[in-house]
Amino acid sequence: MSEEEFIIVPGKWEISYRHSAGKIGTKFFTELRDHKRILGKRCPKCRRVLVPPRAFCERCCVATAEWVEVKDEGILTNFTVTYWQFVGLPKPPYVTALIKLDGADTGLLHFVGEVDLSDPKRIRDVLRIGMRVKAVWSEERKGTILDIKYFKPI
Repeated sequence: MSEEEFIIVPGKWEISYRHSAGKIGTKFFTELRDHKRILGKRCPKCRRVLVPPRAFCERCCVATAEWVEVKDEGILTNFTVTYWQFVGLPKPPYVTALIKLDGADTGLLHFVGEVDLSDPKRIRDVLRIGMRVKAVWSEERKGTILDIKYFKPI
């Protein structure tokens, strides 16, 4: 047997878990749920507003301190259309995108809705980098990122 050959062992893992959102994530999700507000954290050194909020600025390696409310509108900075079914995600096709919210300096990954994806050849007519989008809030909010149901073109 060559050193390049490996045995592939098929398998399936299903692991139940509970993950703590931590102090910062809990505040972020509580604000989404209770007030329909999107918060970020400002880096005291470079002054960027990080959304979703984080404890440390990855660029400056310093702790963030100040909470900043950002708008629930922004621009699409990139996107992808998914046509393959993944466990736990919506029935395809659907769009995921990075959205730079007004007042933020980083992108928030989320779904884009209210777009016609029935004809893949026309997607460039419906979605484009730089287009404006707005959050559509879930009626029943639970303290998760899906309290924002999706973003829609405006």
